[in-house]
Amino acid sequence: MREFPLIRLGKNKSGIVVEQTSKRIAPFGLLANRTIGLSREYVNSDGKVKKMNVGLEMSYDSLLNGRSGQRLVRYASGGAVPVQGFEVEPEDGRDIYTTLDINMQDVAETALLRMLQSIHAEYGTAIVMETKTGKIKAIANLGRNGNDTTYWENDNYALRVTEPGSTIKIVSFLASLDKGNVKPGDLFEVGSTGRMQVGPRPITDAHRMPKPVLSIEECIAHSSNVGMGRVALKAFGKEPTEFKEYLDKYHLTKKSPIDLSAIPRPSVAPLEASHGGVMNLVTMAFGYAIQVSPMQLLTLYNAIGNNGVMVSPYLVNSIRNNGVVIKQMQPTVLEQQVCKPATLEAAKKALELVITEGSGKGVFKDMPFLVAGKTGTAQVADRGIGYANRIYQASFAGYFPANNPQYSCIVVIRTKAGSGLYYGGQLAAPVFREIATKIYSMYVDRKTPKMYEGAADSTSYFYAGNSAGIKSVLSFLDMKYVDSLQQNSWATMYATNYKRVLQTNVVKDNLMPNVRGMGLRDAIKLLEDMGLRVNARGSGKVAIQSIQPGATFRKGQSIVLSLA
Repeated sequence: MREFPLIRLGKNKSGIVVEQTSKRIAPFGLLANRTIGLSREYVNSDGKVKKMNVGLEMSYDSLLNGRSGQRLVRYASGGAVPVQGFEVEPEDGRDIYTTLDINMQDVAETALLRMLQSIHAEYGTAIVMETKTGKIKAIANLGRNGNDTTYWENDNYALRVTEPGSTIKIVSFLASLDKGNVKPGDLFEVGSTGRMQVGPRPITDAHRMPKPVLSIEECIAHSSNVGMGRVALKAFGKEPTEFKEYLDKYHLTKKSPIDLSAIPRPSVAPLEASHGGVMNLVTMAFGYAIQVSPMQLLTLYNAIGNNGVMVSPYLVNSIRNNGVVIKQMQPTVLEQQVCKPATLEAAKKALELVITEGSGKGVFKDMPFLVAGKTGTAQVADRGIGYANRIYQASFAGYFPANNPQYSCIVVIRTKAGSGLYYGGQLAAPVFREIATKIYSMYVDRKTPKMYEGAADSTSYFYAGNSAGIKSVLSFLDMKYVDSLQQNSWATMYATNYKRVLQTNVVKDNLMPNVRGMGLRDAIKLLEDMGLRVNARGSGKVAIQSIQPGATFRKGQSIVLSLA
C-alpha cells in the first residue's frame, strides 16, 4: 500500500498518516489468558487516548512497553531536514518469562471447564503451586458468558476475596493448637442432631457427625462446624482479639504478595468485645465473617505441605533482554515457620484423615498416591447476592503426594442459584483429583525412583517381614546369609557386596514401624497387633505407607498401604 502512487508522495502531499498500534496475541487461546493479560487503547469521555491493561501486561507494563524513537526535524523547501543532536533511538521492551507450565495449565483448565459446564456454574478457579518455591505452575479463571454455556477468562477469580467456608477451618486448628490450651486428640462434643448452641450462637452442621464426640482432628476430617466453633471458643473465647494475631501470621489480613497489580484486600470481622467479638470468632471458625482469596488459602496450605515454611506465590520467573537474563526471580520466604512442629504434624495428620476417613474419602478412593487436603462449602452473600439466593461456593485445598509434597492446589467453584450439587466434595474435590492425578503421572512419578526396584542384574533387592519366615525360606533354598539380627521377630534383608544381610527391623509400641518391602500378610499382622486399622490397595510388596515410619499414632487409627 505504501507504494501506491498517491501514498508514496508522503503524508505532507497525500494527507495520509499511518499510525502504528500493537495488541496482545494469545497463541494458546484461552490458556492463562487473563493472567498473561492484554493491553488496549481506548478514547475516554474527554477525547483522550488511554491505555487499559490487565494481568501481567498491567503489572509489567513499563518493562514490556519499551520506548519509541524520536527525531527533531526542520522543514525546508527541499523537505524535512534532521536536526543533529536531537535524536532518541527506539528501545525494545523487555521479555517476561513466566513460571506457568503449559501442560499443567491445560490440565487444570480442562478439568475445571468440564465441571463448570456439567453444572452450569457461574465461575471457577484452579491454581497449582510448586510446594518448595511458590512458583505458580497453572492458574485457570473461567467465568460463564452471560446466560450462555460457554466460558472465558473474564476475571481473576483466584484473587477475588469471598467467605471461604470450611477450608478456613485449618486456621482455627493451627491457631488453637499453637496457643496451647487445646492439644492434639482433645475431644469436643458435637451432638447427634447436627445442631448445637456454641457460645452466643447456634451452629448447624451440613450433615450429622458419625459420633457425638469428636477429636479435634476428626472435627477437621468430618468438617464439623459445631466442633470447630467449640475449638475456637475454648482457645480464644476469653480474648478473641488474640485470634487476629494468628490471622496476621498466616498472611490472611493483608493482600496476597503475588506479583500482580490491583489485588483485592481481604476483610475480617471485628474481634473486639464491643463489636461482637465472640460471635464473630465462633462464626469465623467455620468459614464466615472473613473474606480471603483462593490464592491466600493456597499459600497457607502450601506452607503446611512445605514443613511449615510459607513462601510467596509468584508468576514471573525471569526478565530478559534479547535473550539475556537481566533479572532472575527467586523464592521469597514469608514465614520461616507458621506454627510449632507438633502443631504442624497434627495438621498434616488431620488433612490426611480428611482423605482416608472424612469428607474426601469417597472422592479419593483408590488413588495411586496419598493426598492431603480439606473440603469446603460456603453459602454466598456478596456482590448483590444474599444467602436467600442459595448460591454456594464449593472448594478443595490441599497438596500431593502427602508423604513428599511436590505441588499444592486449590479449586473453587461458584454454583448458580438452585444448583442440585454444591458441596466441596461433590464439585471441587473431583477436579482436584483429576488435576493431581495427571500432574503426578506427568511430573512426579517420572522423577521419583520406584521404591526397592532392583538393578537390571538383580544384585540389588530389599525384602522385609517376619524374621523366622525369611530364615526358613533361605534355609529351604540353601542360600547363605549374614545374620545381623538381634532377638527380634521382624527383619529386613538387602544385598551388600553380593552378600545377603539380615538386619533387625526395630518395632516400638508407640511409634509407627517401617512396613515397606513387606508382603501384605506380614504388614497386616504387625500393624493390627499394634492396634491399627489397615486399608490396602494394589498387589505385590508394600511400597508406600500413609503414616511415615517413626511417627506417633493412636489406637484404632487407619493406615493406607499401597502395594507395588
